[in-house]
Amino acid sequence: MHDIRAIRDNPAAFDAALALRGLDGASSQILALDEKRRALIHAAETAQAEQNRASKEVGAAKAKGDEAEFERLRALVGEKKSEVAAMQAEAKELDQQLTDLLMGLPNLPFDDVPQGADEADNVEIHRWGTPRVFDFTPKEHYELDGVLPGMDFETAAKLSGSRFVVLSGAVARIHRALAQFMINTHIDENGLTETWTPVLVRPEMMYGTGQLPKFGEDSYETTNGWWLVPTAEVTLTNIVNGLTVEADYLPRRYVAHTQCFRSEAGSAGRDTAGMLRQHQFEKVEMVSVTHPDESRAELDRMTACAQGILERLGLPYRTVVLCTGDMGFGARRTHDIEVWLPGQDSYREISSVSVCGDFQARRMNARFKPADGGKPQFLHTLNGSGLAVGRCLIAVLENGQQADGSVALPEALHPYLGGKTILAADGTLV
Repeated sequence: MHDIRAIRDNPAAFDAALALRGLDGASSQILALDEKRRALIHAAETAQAEQNRASKEVGAAKAKGDEAEFERLRALVGEKKSEVAAMQAEAKELDQQLTDLLMGLPNLPFDDVPQGADEADNVEIHRWGTPRVFDFTPKEHYELDGVLPGMDFETAAKLSGSRFVVLSGAVARIHRALAQFMINTHIDENGLTETWTPVLVRPEMMYGTGQLPKFGEDSYETTNGWWLVPTAEVTLTNIVNGLTVEADYLPRRYVAHTQCFRSEAGSAGRDTAGMLRQHQFEKVEMVSVTHPDESRAELDRMTACAQGILERLGLPYRTVVLCTGDMGFGARRTHDIEVWLPGQDSYREISSVSVCGDFQARRMNARFKPADGGKPQFLHTLNGSGLAVGRCLIAVLENGQQADGSVALPEALHPYLGGKTILAADGTLV
């Protein structure tokens, strides 16, 4: 959420930043609501003072036996009381309208974010690895002989509908090995704290990280008002919801492996084949909570953590900075990491790492006490995939495929697979 004082101080700068994200003139509506709300609050306070003064004079008039003055003052107290209640109610309604308006506006991009309309305007900043040259036509993951016995979309459709999958046997084991490898790497080498969190959350937690109110259709709500998390960003970030922590508490760096749930409401018809875009999937999520002075450097550190997983697995990738038109709702700058998928002959997103500044912290009312004893300030938050497990499985299968339908598995996974190195064409590990 945005700082209303910053908008008051420089509405032109606020509008210019939002214009980069395709929104025009938001400050005029915000400031009109804010001015009306503040005027009502001032009027209510004035009326309250008049009510209090009249209340004190009522007793004095009664003591003097001035019945007429007593009745006049008593009527004035009642009148002012009604006025105060009406103005406070209207001010509260305007305050909610202002909050709803601010809640629905995206974060402001950093100055170094490239301007653009969509993904075509994203800017590549790093590339690692050389895509393998095959002496046969590479297949997509779900077409490989060794994968077919362990990746069942028909049974999943019977159980749950489209965009679900049942994994079994060796494929399920490779999927699990990937998640364990990621978690262990982030804990042992990257200094993150392993965390296990619920996948059902209260709606205010979804508001805190920005999934609500604007993007409710992209997630699943239960009949009792809980929400299934679209990512562990929701739970990990909200650990500091409502807290004011000491400066030496920071930074906090979390990692969690969870099930994630997305309705994919805005992606009808996209990536329907295979398991690239599913309603239920697993992710290893990283979240950092930092001092404002450290958040920009933390973005680069988290990006390197995600890139390191792909490098350990020997998977070619590239990293791009998202342009203003392609960036997510809560981000000020985002690095997308795209892994090479030979079956599609293209790079596809496998991680998105974002710095949110104090945008989420304002929504969560999460602050820290400066070490010098100054006024509490809002924290900064960051989040990123480290990585999407299913997409990483796809990349491992496609990049390691052999002409006979088998898959050579990355060396980093061998200890997690009991020393097995190959997914054979018959679907077994050897």
